Amino acid sequence: MKRILVIEDEQHLCKQIATILQAEGFDVIRTTSAAEGIDFARQQSPDLIVCDILMPDLSGYDVLNALQADINTAMIPFVFLSAKANHSDIREGMNLGADDYLTKPFSAQELLEAIAARLKKQEKLVNRVQVLCQQLKNLESLIEAKENLLENLTQELRRPLSNVNMAIMMLEANSPQERRQYYLQILKDEFEREITILNQATELRRLLSPENIKLLHQFNLLNKQW
Repeated sequence: MKRILVIEDEQHLCKQIATILQAEGFDVIRTTSAAEGIDFARQQSPDLIVCDILMPDLSGYDVLNALQADINTAMIPFVFLSAKANHSDIREGMNLGADDYLTKPFSAQELLEAIAARLKKQEKLVNRVQVLCQQLKNLESLIEAKENLLENLTQELRRPLSNVNMAIMMLEANSPQERRQYYLQILKDEFEREITILNQATELRRLLSPENIKLLHQFNLLNKQW
């Protein structure tokens, strides 16, 4: 059930709006105080706010500014109500970040259509944010996997170096011919091993797509040594 906060200083109109919304299945919080409305928004996390502009304690613009300054309420859709119908007033509300503007008097249908349109737009926005968050997680996993691959590759490439270094030193020491062949064979074997590792790294890099990262994580393969 969607929760809607109504902030309207005219008590009769505030109650009337709440009755219309409740009849449509909305959970409604209502108040005639702008300051109280700000507190309700922060405490109750409504899905949408319907707010009058001209109120005795604070204006609707003040309410909108206060809520947009709070990260927890900044994204709540906001519909202004006002008897002021000139273009500059509407533009001011929109420039501040309001999602819609209803001029008094308005019909129940106009109110419901405005709310339905804002909630639908908000739902699309939330879905888009969720998709972007998942894409970000996939990217982070891909970066982590490539870093693990690079670390493992570095370790594997270091291991043959001690054998290569030892073989070179023994060859430089004028070892007997039979031993020279032995050390040459070591160099050849380690060379082939290095080539194999590099080929494996190239293939793994090609396979490290975002789609494969989830599978690799499931089987805990990313941190395993080759």
